[in-house]
Amino acid sequence: MVRGRSVSRDLTFAFPGRLELNTGGYIYDRRVIAGLSKQGWAVQPMALGEGFPFPTPDAKANAEQTLSALPDGSIVLVDGLAFGILDDWARREGARLNIVALVHHPLALETGLTDEEKAAFHHSEMQALQWARHIIVTSPVTARELTAHFKVNAERITVAIPGIDAVSVETSSSNTVPQILSVGNLTPRKGHDILLAALKQIEDLPWQATIIGSRDLHPQTAAQLQAQQRALGLGGRVVFKGEVESVAPAFEKADIFALASRYEGYGMVFAEALAHGLPIVACHARAIPQVVPEEAGILVPVDDVAAFANALRSLLQDVKLRQEKAEGARRAGARLPGWDRTSQILSDALETVM
Repeated sequence: MVRGRSVSRDLTFAFPGRLELNTGGYIYDRRVIAGLSKQGWAVQPMALGEGFPFPTPDAKANAEQTLSALPDGSIVLVDGLAFGILDDWARREGARLNIVALVHHPLALETGLTDEEKAAFHHSEMQALQWARHIIVTSPVTARELTAHFKVNAERITVAIPGIDAVSVETSSSNTVPQILSVGNLTPRKGHDILLAALKQIEDLPWQATIIGSRDLHPQTAAQLQAQQRALGLGGRVVFKGEVESVAPAFEKADIFALASRYEGYGMVFAEALAHGLPIVACHARAIPQVVPEEAGILVPVDDVAAFANALRSLLQDVKLRQEKAEGARRAGARLPGWDRTSQILSDALETVM
């Protein structure tokens, strides 16, 4: 197979939707665009349009046309939210362009899909990945997933886990009532329904909870969660904040971080909780155990309301345990890489396709 050769450090970074969205995937994209620019790459962002991974036929055709306008030998890094369904385009252009895929997690593993949708996503993403010169993933778990189930050789994969910004962590909380924080957009995968049900089981204890995350990505789920909040009588104790410009102030005020995700390809928000020294309650879901060590939190089975409630109860009632987990979180957070390291890993991987 003959491929074009790039003679410069020009890079097109193609992404679906709006780059300014505050999801883990888009935050990662923004940070590595900035980091690669610092590494000397001339990065040209390319918007592929809305609706992915369920675009209209016209939107998909427009995205393919935009990508195909790139000159021979171009290096194009395509976010997996779009790349996973662009298998026909990848097959047509794989010999002409230097395609690099960025896989946050396989599309077929998203929560809430029908069996038919899962099968279609798995097939299209597996086919698309065969035409990528290289593949960037954000966790070792995703790397193993691709080698085991998507026919990708390990030598074609680079793991570039998300970076974290250094923060100044207070050693003790001044809250009179413990503050529980959850950060995750209101989508089925984030498990906020489990969190609400668990909070109902511990309403005999003092606490206040704040849930930060966009209502717009899955409006049906957002409406269901707010109806659940009302039905459980938690309106005075659980606040939905929606999307915020910065989550740092909320992390600084919190005592416990709790998120019942059903799947995470990495879980950037858990790393942020570690960096802020927060004890964590989460689930044994894909990459989460690799991000959250035992010293920093309590992990329970996915969708187990009682276990999630008991973990929260333990941290709320046992101040010593909460302090020990907070100290463990601070230690784990201090071990996490910065964004400069993440960007260097990506830069080195991109150099291999030049």
